[in-house]
Amino acid sequence: MRRLFVLTAAVLAAVGVMVPAPSAGAAAPYCGIRWGSLEKASSPMSSAALTDIRAGRHTCYDRLVFDLTRPQVSFPGQAVGYSVRYVPVVTADATGDPIRLAGGAFLQVAVHADAHNVATGAPTYRPRDPSHAVNVTGFRTFRQVAFGGTFEGITTVGLGVRARLPFRVFRLAGPGTGSRLVIDVAHRW
Repeated sequence: MRRLFVLTAAVLAAVGVMVPAPSAGAAAPYCGIRWGSLEKASSPMSSAALTDIRAGRHTCYDRLVFDLTRPQVSFPGQAVGYSVRYVPVVTADATGDPIRLAGGAFLQVAVHADAHNVATGAPTYRPRDPSHAVNVTGFRTFRQVAFGGTFEGITTVGLGVRARLPFRVFRLAGPGTGSRLVIDVAHRW
């Protein structure tokens, strides 16, 4: 009997050594962020138009916001689609020309909305300086926002960031009858 007890104790000790308990000093996620850095996408097409792009600084992340009009044609249950992903080089719509960006990593943002009124052709969004569409001077993560143009219902924006960091994308209703597409990029992992 004693021999069985010693053998069991030895096996348990060996398992305990092979499977260490979590350390009390293990780091929690930064600000509770668990977003990741892989592509985020939603495919609905819309007749909404882009009216503005703006940015804001927050405690744990920098935020880029796309203001959109109410879709001219309603698709029940659908909102403006998007694709946001890290790429080696952001390219302009239609031409495929590279967009030069500051930063250590680059997010290509494709918003399924035009930057002009489809019926009249009048621009709904036209930055003074497409290479610096939004002033992000002093931001912790953002380095540059560049407008890449609109082609066939897709508007492209290049976002230069400090490094490949976790990000999230979501949509919000308003203001008024419009909507917003929001991209948050964490300050660190």
